[in-house]
Amino acid sequence: MASSEPLVCPRPPTEKPEFTIGTLRKAIPAHCFKRSTWHSFSYLLVDLVAVAALYFASTFIDSVAPAWLAYGALWPLYWFWQGAVCTGIWVIAHECGHGAFSDYTWVNDTVGFVMHSALLVPYYSWKHSHRRHHSNTGSLAKDEVFVPTQDEGEAALFKYTWYRLGFLAVQSLLGWPLYLFFNASGREYSRLANHFDPTSPIFSKRERPGIVLSDLGIAAVVYALYRAGLALGWAWLVKSYVVPYLIVNFWLVTITFLQHTHPNLPHYEDEEWDWLRGALATVDRSYGILDVFFHRIADTHVAHHLFSQIPHYHAQEVTEAIKPILGSYYSKDNRNIIKALWQEIALCHFVSKEPANKAGVVWFQTATKQHLVRATDAAAAGFDADAAAAKGIKAE
Repeated sequence: MASSEPLVCPRPPTEKPEFTIGTLRKAIPAHCFKRSTWHSFSYLLVDLVAVAALYFASTFIDSVAPAWLAYGALWPLYWFWQGAVCTGIWVIAHECGHGAFSDYTWVNDTVGFVMHSALLVPYYSWKHSHRRHHSNTGSLAKDEVFVPTQDEGEAALFKYTWYRLGFLAVQSLLGWPLYLFFNASGREYSRLANHFDPTSPIFSKRERPGIVLSDLGIAAVVYALYRAGLALGWAWLVKSYVVPYLIVNFWLVTITFLQHTHPNLPHYEDEEWDWLRGALATVDRSYGILDVFFHRIADTHVAHHLFSQIPHYHAQEVTEAIKPILGSYYSKDNRNIIKALWQEIALCHFVSKEPANKAGVVWFQTATKQHLVRATDAAAAGFDADAAAAKGIKAE
């Protein structure tokens, strides 16, 4: 972390910026917009070799190590690193959905479909909903994922540690399937929305064949896993595939949550929202060495929202090129990720307008045992909402 960077990024401006997306595009070297199919495949190949090597190593764990060492260290190490590598494969498939893997649509969709299906992700279904997320980021009415609630009713429960722990456990382990099946944390639709129903309100009629194909891909992988479980044992399936799969889900939900949830990030109502400010209502965060495994999806996320068709291997260069122009509109948080995850859950309960600030812009609020406190003030008070309230800093 550079010494000039604050640990916690401040609130960005919410006025329309003087720069445009065209201004930012001109600042980016031309080669950053070029997609190389072979270069992209090289990253995927490295990931697949790593998956194979980790799995091969895991086949020796139970035969060479006593149970206390196998389950106390070796299997957890396998689960962690296999989950990290497979998260990288998830990110590459996500890049296919954006058309950033290759210049050829059929290559993007073939690679994305195969890799996402292997990770039990409905490729076309998620591709379409994720595109709408990018088209409506930061919009209270139309964003597709981690849309903050405006209802403060549940906020009072977040003051209890046990509730926050339960919320974190459910979000980390079940958040991804709950989103796919029930649109949990997504925008409101006129009826139940999910990613497996071709007639779901998420999708248009012309997108329905892709949804069916996605379902067939998931069904094929589930059947293959079932047959593998019968042949090799259910314990083998859980240890080799299910636990790393859950680790992937944890990282996926955590990364997405932390990209769009922060005490100092705004959201916009319809009358004030526009695409550029919405795209800037996200934050870069570093996961340390895991940034390499995750193909820079987290520490270059602002650039990704502005230019989603740029390959991940150019994302750092793009970020550095646009930061001088973005200025105070650029948000980067430098806290430890696990600490930030706990603090964001502790502070970012619901959003509301603040009379002293711009109309049409809402900010996170925090519930204490007796008061409501602006999340930004609680963060400034050492991420202690009660301390902020004790100082008389309360939401208007």
